[in-house]
Amino acid sequence: MEQLRSQMDTFRTNLENFARLHRKDIQKDPEFRMHFQKMCGNIGVDPLASSKGYWGELLGVGDFYYELGIQIIDVCLSTRALNGGLMELSEVKRRVERMRGLRDNNKPNSTSNSNNSSSTSKWSLPTSKDTSMAITEDDVLRSIKTLAPLGSGFQVLQIGDRKMVSSVPRELNRDQSVVLGLVQKTNGHVSVNVVVERLGWETGRIKAALDTLLEDSLMWIDQQAEPYEYWVPGFFEPEDDDIYATAPSA
Repeated sequence: MEQLRSQMDTFRTNLENFARLHRKDIQKDPEFRMHFQKMCGNIGVDPLASSKGYWGELLGVGDFYYELGIQIIDVCLSTRALNGGLMELSEVKRRVERMRGLRDNNKPNSTSNSNNSSSTSKWSLPTSKDTSMAITEDDVLRSIKTLAPLGSGFQVLQIGDRKMVSSVPRELNRDQSVVLGLVQKTNGHVSVNVVVERLGWETGRIKAALDTLLEDSLMWIDQQAEPYEYWVPGFFEPEDDDIYATAPSA
């Protein structure tokens, strides 16, 4: 046991020396930061989660994930009324990058587009940190974990083959998760007939799942289609920040 403790102390010392030597890379290179964080996690060190203490002072990026978390909250809340609080992880990252000035640098954080709901933020906090620091999906995932103590419902759900960020305190039941997984395979929408054909469920079971998803605003219904089509806005493939500007006709 004493030998193991000695080995861990040696490893921590080497890790500190490594962090000191590669401080700038950890700050600026998102891929390098991800691998460094994973390496630290193997010995129970969380150097980037807090500004307090030795690690925060050494790396100079202590509040990184908390500040990123504020931006994630902004992105999710500004679109919640339109997508029900369910957005693909890659889309959250894309919108946060736009907010941080990492996309469309010729028009950073444009406020002229009324449809760009994340161009301004009532939740953003003043910060001395470099908000243009590049980010990865791993950074977004870790930031969401830092939001857990707030009890705000932010979590990452695996639905089908996609990671979806949920910003509401709701638990999807199995039927809802299966239906959402099916929607991914059917161009973003389903009908009752499609669910019957693909899953073999009874109509009552299907309606119960669809109605709950509609009530929670996770789905839109197109009543002009025959039969009715149920769309999931969180699965729309975005090209710009106007993707939530219009909904299917109802």
